[in-house]
Amino acid sequence: MPAFELNRDNFETEVYESDLPVLVDFWAPWCGPCQEVLPIVEELSAELEGRVKVCKLNVDGSKEIARKFRVMTIPTVIVFKNGEKVAEKIYPKSREEILSMLEGL
Repeated sequence: MPAFELNRDNFETEVYESDLPVLVDFWAPWCGPCQEVLPIVEELSAELEGRVKVCKLNVDGSKEIARKFRVMTIPTVIVFKNGEKVAEKIYPKSREEILSMLEGL
């Protein structure tokens, strides 16, 4: 299953009201490093289905959400649990780095 596309209209419902932990990849289509991380995020979306909701948010269309979470560099991956931010990593370079953010959830 591909990563769920978030936007300003569905962010609150999909992230804050989720029963599962939510991993959000803040990215943009013009960002080279984001293109390196995106396949990892897509792979994890399929692998973690039913245990973690994996999403991506294009910051170009949702600047206010990026600002709210002080995302100044992309790619940034943030994990939310029960509507609260519990982990953050700027430019994770491997699948293992992203998975380590989910340990203990």
